[in-house]
Amino acid sequence: MSLFFFKALHLIGVVVWFAGLFYLGRLFVYHREADERPEPERGSLKIQFALMEKRLYYGITWPGLCITILFGTALLPEWGMPPWIRAKIGLVVLLVLYHLWCGHLRKKLLNEECGWSGKQFRLFNEIPTLLLVSIVFLVVFKEAFSWSVFLPVLTGIILAISGTVNLLAKRRQKESTGEK
Repeated sequence: MSLFFFKALHLIGVVVWFAGLFYLGRLFVYHREADERPEPERGSLKIQFALMEKRLYYGITWPGLCITILFGTALLPEWGMPPWIRAKIGLVVLLVLYHLWCGHLRKKLLNEECGWSGKQFRLFNEIPTLLLVSIVFLVVFKEAFSWSVFLPVLTGIILAISGTVNLLAKRRQKESTGEK
């Protein structure tokens, strides 16, 4: 019974954590794009985005991370340490590093020290998507997982995301200059 309880709480933590990371990345994009607005709108938006980022980072993403790690660790005795679990842990470590990087970027944006563009933040926001896809495939396929099959799929996903971000950036540029 406790195994199912731990799995459920682990999954709830994962959903909360990823929801927070996905939204935080979008807030970074909006925060950066607020620079393109005239004053006083720019100042108001940046204050609001900074507040939203802080509340999301500490109120949603950190608890999601802690719940995920706590109950994921509690499940380790059930699974042992087969290769797929070690690979999953490695990807989770990358996700934790991404989470911490978000905290660093949040402070940089708050202090007006971040030189990233909206496009760079859009690409940055796709990192948790790639990690989520990789982790889900590992967990579902377990020992049958094959990096030689998965890496080309992941490469295709990366190319599709990059292409989409570039196309949308071109569209936004045309719209801002009044082109059709």
